[in-house]
Amino acid sequence: MFHSIDECTEFIFSLKASTYKGEPLEAVRILLENLGNPHEKVKFIHFAGSNGKGSTLNATREILMEQGIAVGAFISPHLERVNERITINKVQILDEQFLKYTNLVLNLIETKLDGKVPSFFEIMTILAFLHFANEKVDVALIETGIGGRIDSTNVITPEVSVITTISLEHTDLLGDTYEKIAFEKAGIIKENKPVVVGVKQAQALRVIREKADECNAKCYALGQEILISNVVHHTIPQTFDYVAFGHLTENVPVIMEGVHQMNNAALAITAAKLFLPDIDDQSICQGLLKAKWEGRFEHFGKQIIIDGAHNSEGTAALIETLKRNYPNHHYKFVYAALKDKDHQKSIQMMDQEALSMSFTEIPLPRAEKAEILASKSQHQNVRYEKDWRYLLEDEILQIKENELLVITGSLYFIADVRKFLLQRGGK
Repeated sequence: MFHSIDECTEFIFSLKASTYKGEPLEAVRILLENLGNPHEKVKFIHFAGSNGKGSTLNATREILMEQGIAVGAFISPHLERVNERITINKVQILDEQFLKYTNLVLNLIETKLDGKVPSFFEIMTILAFLHFANEKVDVALIETGIGGRIDSTNVITPEVSVITTISLEHTDLLGDTYEKIAFEKAGIIKENKPVVVGVKQAQALRVIREKADECNAKCYALGQEILISNVVHHTIPQTFDYVAFGHLTENVPVIMEGVHQMNNAALAITAAKLFLPDIDDQSICQGLLKAKWEGRFEHFGKQIIIDGAHNSEGTAALIETLKRNYPNHHYKFVYAALKDKDHQKSIQMMDQEALSMSFTEIPLPRAEKAEILASKSQHQNVRYEKDWRYLLEDEILQIKENELLVITGSLYFIADVRKFLLQRGGK
């Protein structure tokens, strides 16, 4: 039994996905059954996708909260404390609740799983279900970990499923083509439950529609059943017109920068409307005006931007936003990433736009070495430094007028950088 939150989180963080050797979802199902199947007592909206699922979930949450209902959310990764992953109306789970639920689960692991311990993410999923059921939320928004079909979150039957985008990542687990990855993401689609889709690749969208047809699930795809028009980029907030369900909503505001954030907002509106058909345009617009997402094109002062662009599609969206919104600036990139990502494409894209390229690393076993990342750059002005704090201090001191310091890569890196920048002097 754990007696402190630190003791509890230290144990959970130590768990690896390979610890429990059983069939996919087996451990989760056994534990949930012995906990009274809390996931069967809650209504859900389920989010999968390579990029944008966090921003889309957050926008959906803000829209639904405008209706005065209790909205749970399970997200990853966290930026500072693990409690961030489990919230109700954006209020984090209390340490006491986290400790109580973890001790319940630990007791079952010892008695029902022969001491074989599930992964960190599997345990976090179960804690989220317990919390949402016990607090009787009106709906819980659940973000997948990796993929969808055999993800530990996929024991739920959601009212709505959302698949944001697809990119070629985690190919060792999900497959090496858009079609194979789409098949895994489409695993969250359930019988007679609608699915909202932002996927653009025709071959991937075809796979998702086929799965939806098999499940008799109505499919709402961006660019087809969901339309965006009259886009205004160069304002804060950005605005666009939204058309779906035979209804036009004009001048929808998006407080976050980037064309991709308007796509995410359109998906969020659709998911919210499918869950609450009577939701009004005013609630939608008021909710979206509050839908900020930390670590995503986030400004610190006038010359520092941090963005968790953790794959090539994310990097492309970052660069598009920089060029569209800050065309007269020079970009100095700082990049750190995990080993399991396709760094080459991201680095090539940044090389083409950069004044300088700096590489660093974070103290995680999965982190790629700064020297290896730097070796993949063809830029004339490249540096690497293992100590990311030293690198950032130096780059901040050297920044000149009309330059932007763009810090990007792994969300784990961005979480550490964000904390560092806040401690250094805030926003």
